[in-house]
Amino acid sequence: MEPVHNPPTVLVADMTPGPEPGRDDSIGGTRDAFDVMHQLEGGLQAGSRRDDQAEETPIEATEAPLAIVRAPKPALTGGAFRADQFRRDGNWLAHYQTTGPEFWDQSGGLIDAFVDFLGSGGIYAGVTRALKERNAAIRCYVVEPEGAAIAAGKPVTRPDHPIQGGGYAMDLDFLKGVPVDGFLEVTGDEARAAARHLARLEGIFAGFSSGANVAAALKLLSGGLKGKAVGVMICDSGLKYLSTDLWG
Repeated sequence: MEPVHNPPTVLVADMTPGPEPGRDDSIGGTRDAFDVMHQLEGGLQAGSRRDDQAEETPIEATEAPLAIVRAPKPALTGGAFRADQFRRDGNWLAHYQTTGPEFWDQSGGLIDAFVDFLGSGGIYAGVTRALKERNAAIRCYVVEPEGAAIAAGKPVTRPDHPIQGGGYAMDLDFLKGVPVDGFLEVTGDEARAAARHLARLEGIFAGFSSGANVAAALKLLSGGLKGKAVGVMICDSGLKYLSTDLWG
């Protein structure tokens, strides 16, 4: 049987959130997942959230929003736990145990590189560890917004970048000890164009960070990795961005 070459995707349920939970460290797709859990459990929420790019404005790489993540949290009671996607190992482990092996299996092992636009770093850390265990020659690249490439060691000159879902210009715990074969930067225009091409040419309706992933992969494929197979994540649906300049 010929190997299947369809790229892995993640489907995100888009539901109206229940009663407003408190502010905390869960953002983006993780926040949406907990909204779904909140609905399914009849109002019993296992965690809470903080706003991500509230009112659809670009995130600012300053000490003010970072202080929200770093500030001491009140004690949890009643058997609750804090769903901190930036520090809970369940984040990267989920991608190490499932997403990474799915890339390998669905490509029949014929994957040459992997790129990931950094949010929490969980996808990059988990998938990279899984792929490198199977073939150390697979090259894994970190993707960041142009002007906010802190993981690449560059100064932040564009804290108001428009690529939602990542590029928070903060140190990420999950990247410690994880190999990085290279760093790529994409602009907001490149991410938008790639996301729109996905919808128009492939019928894949996705968001900003998915566009950033595809834009980065195209850069590799037009250069030294021409003719190779590059894996990307389609992180979420474009439904959350209908009112933004991506689809608005």
